Amino acid sequence: MMNRRIFLAGSALTIAVVPLAVSIRPSLATAGTFPVSHTEGEWRKLLTPEQYNILREEGTEYPGSSALLNEHRKGTFACVGCDQALFSSETKFESGTGWPSFWAPLKGAVGTVRDTTLGMVRVAVHCARCGGHLGHVFDDGPKPTGLRYCMNGAVMKFRAVSA
Repeated sequence: MMNRRIFLAGSALTIAVVPLAVSIRPSLATAGTFPVSHTEGEWRKLLTPEQYNILREEGTEYPGSSALLNEHRKGTFACVGCDQALFSSETKFESGTGWPSFWAPLKGAVGTVRDTTLGMVRVAVHCARCGGHLGHVFDDGPKPTGLRYCMNGAVMKFRAVSA
């Protein structure tokens, strides 16, 4: 039977171990070999602290905080780490999640890897050129793919197409 002491001890242990397990897990950004690579110091100089946290440490931005969430012009969304074109505005849709969402990336622009952090099974999306973490892809998106690429807008930049 669980009493308050066992519950509190278990909770304290969980709080202590989960961040440690997440922090020692190597990120894809540092584990792979990609056409664009920099030292940690170079990445820190190139990126803002928020961009570094997301792109290089697999963090996430707060929902609803990205300026790109309400970007509706025609153009291309690119990686802030290496300028790789990632998504066309033609595949962007309003998912209601608080993050810019797309139903398909540009061909060869991203890669995916299974992500089991935080006790969930998800599919993480990274830039194929620099390995930077972009977000996750889920199978609850619209036609024609049925996918929802839920991206961190802080690690993308928008390039508008002239009319």
